[in-house]
Amino acid sequence: MRTRPLKVALLGCGVVGSEVARIMTTHADDLAARIGAPVELAGVAVRRPSKVREGIDASLVTTDATALVKRGDIDVVVEVIGGIEPARSLITTAFEHGASVVSANKALLAQDGAALHAAAEEHGKDLYYEAAVAGAIPLIRPLRESLAGDKVNRVLGIVNGTTNFILDKMDSTGAGYQEALDEATALGYAEADPTADVEGFDAAAKAAILAGIAFHSRVRLDDVYREGMTEVTAADFRSASEMGCTIKLLAICERAADGRSVTARVHPAMIPLSHPLASVRGAYNAVFVESDASGQLMFYGPGAGGAPTASAVLGDLVAVCRNRLSGSTGPGESAYAALPVSGMGDVVTRYHISLDVADKPGVLAQVATVFAEHGVSIDTVRQQGRQDGGGEASLVVVTHRASDASLSGTVEALRKLDTVRGVASIMRVEGE
Repeated sequence: MRTRPLKVALLGCGVVGSEVARIMTTHADDLAARIGAPVELAGVAVRRPSKVREGIDASLVTTDATALVKRGDIDVVVEVIGGIEPARSLITTAFEHGASVVSANKALLAQDGAALHAAAEEHGKDLYYEAAVAGAIPLIRPLRESLAGDKVNRVLGIVNGTTNFILDKMDSTGAGYQEALDEATALGYAEADPTADVEGFDAAAKAAILAGIAFHSRVRLDDVYREGMTEVTAADFRSASEMGCTIKLLAICERAADGRSVTARVHPAMIPLSHPLASVRGAYNAVFVESDASGQLMFYGPGAGGAPTASAVLGDLVAVCRNRLSGSTGPGESAYAALPVSGMGDVVTRYHISLDVADKPGVLAQVATVFAEHGVSIDTVRQQGRQDGGGEASLVVVTHRASDASLSGTVEALRKLDTVRGVASIMRVEGE
């Protein structure tokens, strides 16, 4: 074993960063044995240096992150500060000064992953980011290494624990969205401002990363269709239950049937209770991968939190340090396929549409005619009068597979019918 340590700079020492530092200290001997050389925490960049950080030598703490990554003796920079800047500049500076990088920054990778990979390749350094998607769940490495000889056709997953906790609570207790969100906040699953989670921004960034790796094409955050789950209601869950389904916020990355394009999207969807993702409870994550040779694979586990995310960071750190010792680098960006990303209008799936209609003869015929005129085939229809009277009824239509564009035209035409009082909800049905 080499006795001279590999030096690690840590950018950020919050929930994840502090766990990375703790594991590096408490598992130092094991890490050295696995890598073939000791690893040494050589500096920790923070915003508030006066904060007491248990187990970290105060002399290592600095507010000058740029100076830390420019030192020249740093072997690996671990970036867990998040956001776009200064993270982007610090990572590229680290490459320029001879360090490889381990990052957990999903937003930056989804926006500028191609440029970061190019910078890493230019300087002959590694860029690893297992922790950017689904916390402790090994997913990035299986996709870009274990399945490198296979053809991935679809990645379908729950990649945000906060939203899964909220939807699971709504499903299991009948709670409304706000009530479930309040409980998630009280338990620490939701941030004070939960927008990034509940509006799907977090999941969309992860979908962009997964799609790029799975399909060997560049997929950016702006390419991902995004729809939040704040409009999901208890009534939607009752409708789902009647269909033998539940509702999840899904990240879905698909190769087109003709293989010439891909799509990436995030939105709530009904999935059958028989699907493996339906049983994912609480704040857990799970990703379902479908490929030609290996068939169907499922990856499941805690998708967030300090210790789980730090576990993924340390796994990357070990791999990068091994590469450093051998004078090699791991896999970089694979975008040779260069498949275009299609818009949401080209996506084909089933739909569950709930309409408020006049409770009188002939309404169903009118609605069915609109669907037929737009080439959308109906699978099932359920009509029920309102218990409170008022001359209105609820009409639920479940379609066969149809494109998003054709469904949008159908809904627009339905809104023009005098007998349709309103469209209560529209939800996709996935996972069949």
